Amino acid sequence: MTHITYLSLGSNLGDRLGNLKTAIAKLSPRVRPLLHSSIYETEPWGYTDQPAFLNMVTKASTGLEPMALLAFLKRIETSMGRKETFRFGPRLIDLDILFYDDLILDIPDLTIPHARITERAFVLVPLADVAPDFVHPVLGTTVSQLKSNLDDSRIKLYQSTLS
Repeated sequence: MTHITYLSLGSNLGDRLGNLKTAIAKLSPRVRPLLHSSIYETEPWGYTDQPAFLNMVTKASTGLEPMALLAFLKRIETSMGRKETFRFGPRLIDLDILFYDDLILDIPDLTIPHARITERAFVLVPLADVAPDFVHPVLGTTVSQLKSNLDDSRIKLYQSTLS
């Protein structure tokens, strides 16, 4: 069975754009990207004394179940050299599951929809590029509506395509 998932990608260390491209390339064939957002440069969130991030969202299809998808994404992060530091710290690559079909899941190590999606313009701006009418399964609100509730004035378009 194929599932539709929305993944957030971010990088603020090294070749940020190259890191995003590498992560996207490593998704296939287990996760097939269908549509990419533009790439945005964003200020760090949580811990601000670090370089700016590049962020994007990918709509993808996968046969992986949620926990297997999470494990797969963590393996990509590790294979690219991500080291665990501290919460909201700098990272070479960060891959997060935002939505998985219209699943609502809250178990140790994984919450879908992503628990802090409504607080993060750096996620909602690129997500609105690929899924403006997607309805948050818990809140019953579209991505565009969620985005309109946040200040996105500090999020800058970096590049309109991944290439």
